[in-house]
Amino acid sequence: MAIDRYLVEQHQLGLMPATLRFYSWSPPAISLGYHQHQYPDRWQNLIWHGRAIDLVRRPTGGRAVLHQGDLTYAVVISGLSGSRTQVYQQICEFLIQGWRSLGIQLHYGTVGRGYIHNPNCFGTATGADLVLADGTKLIGSAQLRRGNVILQHGSMRLEPDEELFAQVFGKDVFAPVKLPLNLHKEELVRTVMNALVASAKSYFQAEFVVQPLSDREWEKVYLDCD
Repeated sequence: MAIDRYLVEQHQLGLMPATLRFYSWSPPAISLGYHQHQYPDRWQNLIWHGRAIDLVRRPTGGRAVLHQGDLTYAVVISGLSGSRTQVYQQICEFLIQGWRSLGIQLHYGTVGRGYIHNPNCFGTATGADLVLADGTKLIGSAQLRRGNVILQHGSMRLEPDEELFAQVFGKDVFAPVKLPLNLHKEELVRTVMNALVASAKSYFQAEFVVQPLSDREWEKVYLDCD
């Protein structure tokens, strides 16, 4: 989350180009929306496979997301115009095209404002979310705007653990994800990332350069965390 915020700041200052980022979480974590201040006390003491589950706050809005068995994407970009929904759809198009190349059709959710009463981000699907043909939510996204710079990041559920999901959000709320890819773990993540990078190149008409953060940049990120 701190890295995503740092990328926004650097792009806003003109020190970094538009960015596409993918990452996973170790240990698993629950990310809270920026304005989400009510959540169960027990979330601060969750253990899974002998490791504490991190509780972090996103710079974006929305509700709690359990990051385990998922892949997170982040787009930092400027120059887009339109309403919040229109900008969501402009950015989400590369996700739709990338998953389509894997044989999976995604559609926008249809839930209205009532979603705010559900603490679980994946419990409902709004017009900013992408769902499978059976209505199961595959991708939940959120945005942050700083001037004309936009951060949109989101969680793509690949292999969520039903037991952990029930431990966090309760029983009878888990919707299994059924992906017809017959891939597991590293191979599944690599396949999805490659498809989305290819679709982003085509959709945004951009060339990407893989560039890890430098030691100095890591220092700035850690200072921001403090």
